[in-house]
Amino acid sequence: MGNAKQGSAQEAMQRFGRFLSGMVLPNIGAFIAWGLLTALFIPTGWLPNEYLAQVGGPMSKWLIPLLLGYTGGEAIYGHRGGVLGAIATSGVIAGSDIPMFLGAMIMGPLGGYIIKKFDAAAEDHIPTGFEMLVNNFSAGIIGAILAVLAFVAVGPVVLTANGVLRAGVEGIVAIGLLPLASIIIEPAKVLFLNNAINHGVLSPLGIQQAEEFGKSMFFLLEANPGPGFGVLLAYWFFGKGMAKDSTPGAMIIHVLGGIHEIYFPYILMKPILVLAVIAGGMSGVFTLNLLGGGLIAPSSPGSILAVLAMTPKGAFLANMADFVVATVVSCAVASVFIKASKEDGGEDLEAARASMSEMKNRGKDMPTEKKISGAELKTIVYACDAGMGSSALGAAALRKRLRKDGYADISVTNCAIGSIPKDAQIVVSHEKLAERARQDSPQAEHIWVKDFTQNNVYDIVSARLKEEGVAAAEVTAPEETVKEGVLTRENVLVGLPSVSKEEAIRHAGELLVQGGYVEMPYIEGMLNRERDITTYIGKGIAIPHGENAVKDSVKESGIVVLQYPEGIAFGDDKAYLIIGIAGRGDDHLAILANLATTMDEYTDEELQKLYTTKDPNLLYEVFTKVD
Repeated sequence: MGNAKQGSAQEAMQRFGRFLSGMVLPNIGAFIAWGLLTALFIPTGWLPNEYLAQVGGPMSKWLIPLLLGYTGGEAIYGHRGGVLGAIATSGVIAGSDIPMFLGAMIMGPLGGYIIKKFDAAAEDHIPTGFEMLVNNFSAGIIGAILAVLAFVAVGPVVLTANGVLRAGVEGIVAIGLLPLASIIIEPAKVLFLNNAINHGVLSPLGIQQAEEFGKSMFFLLEANPGPGFGVLLAYWFFGKGMAKDSTPGAMIIHVLGGIHEIYFPYILMKPILVLAVIAGGMSGVFTLNLLGGGLIAPSSPGSILAVLAMTPKGAFLANMADFVVATVVSCAVASVFIKASKEDGGEDLEAARASMSEMKNRGKDMPTEKKISGAELKTIVYACDAGMGSSALGAAALRKRLRKDGYADISVTNCAIGSIPKDAQIVVSHEKLAERARQDSPQAEHIWVKDFTQNNVYDIVSARLKEEGVAAAEVTAPEETVKEGVLTRENVLVGLPSVSKEEAIRHAGELLVQGGYVEMPYIEGMLNRERDITTYIGKGIAIPHGENAVKDSVKESGIVVLQYPEGIAFGDDKAYLIIGIAGRGDDHLAILANLATTMDEYTDEELQKLYTTKDPNLLYEVFTKVD
């Protein structure tokens, strides 16, 4: 029971962290621009210029909070939610003489949530022909009310809370206790709570401090790569087997690339090493405080290159000393434990990586009193926002596996949240949509997943069937047949040069438009869907598709396949196949079933062939095959 509660709390914090980072990370460029202008032109900057220094003020006062507010509202309810979030944020900005970042991170999502609830309530009550009038005036009226509310009530509360929090932090700094923060920060990073701490607490405090003093230590409390680098160095010096051999590449990715998650498996392999990163973090913070270091803006990602880029004049020595001291201390402490170990660490490292993967991406039963027995199970529904992409793929994968086991009589379908059938017994949904799914189908048992394709839903279902002795029937042929025209040979493109994720998604959307499958608004819906929940599904494949708000833009089912041999970055992962989807009815499900089979049955070598083949016909045949 205790472990379950602990896991639930951890997962809730991870979700909160991801939501906060979802507001901050898309706007990091604005933070960097402001930081560079400040570092250059303030009186203590590299090129002091009173005239040009005026540019930075409006950016911190208005631009960045409005961007945060818009992004927070958009995450809740698309562009319309973003507009309301920005309007609401303007109220807290107007009532404050400090950068209102925390206020923006409150009012932005609140604005998106309120307009979303209003639209849901009014959806069936708007007379035909009055939709645009109601939509525009409702946004204006609600936005005005929220702006006034933010100005009168929310702003003063945030200012007071900010003052209390700041006074507390400054008091901790004054008495020299800030290094103790590493006792919380470093273990939390290994548990994937770094975003919640960094973007929820440290960055907002750091931004306000940097506005006043030209730099802040808070930006380096979590971002310093030194503690993790020290652990990797210790493994390189004193480790054995795979644990030792894999560290050079990990060090490059960690220190230069800023991907701190790369060292987490090495900690999970030997949890005692958390003492090493704590000691490294504490010593680094102590050094930073002693020498007066800090950054002008957030370092994202936590690369030493990003740290140096955000270092203001006069702080290079302190910041590099922070990195070096943290590295040396962490390495020294970790070396003691690694040298004492007699194991080569190969199997343990793989197990730790698997554990880390499970922490980030797993399926499990949601807290519920309902539990459908194997003997009663007849209907499973995968539900997502649009009901055409990841949920369809997940349903196809489970349906094929159950059919292969002889349980073809169990219906496995997919749909959009809001359209879950009342006879659904088990509903599988993404963790970010789980509460909406529960409200839509309270009669069902609910299972949430972090990924529709890489989870243990099959294990949960098959275990119940076997436990209750449900008899399997003779395996029959799959029901799905590939409908002509859903995927054409002309819409399979290979050998494309690498571009940004957004450009790749836009290219897929344009092909869907050119093919007559969708209308132009669908492309923006695909981009919005990606901002909400990534469409990367694992094994080098992403399936971008539109959000539910643009479902009316779909004319007919269509799929396009884009191959990028060098890969497209989807966060920490790379996608080599971008499969754009527009679904109307069930016409596209057969191709998704083929994709599910490919992911499940193909070896890494076979998948690599798909990623690099110069023959589009090979990809076409894989996706349109008939079993």
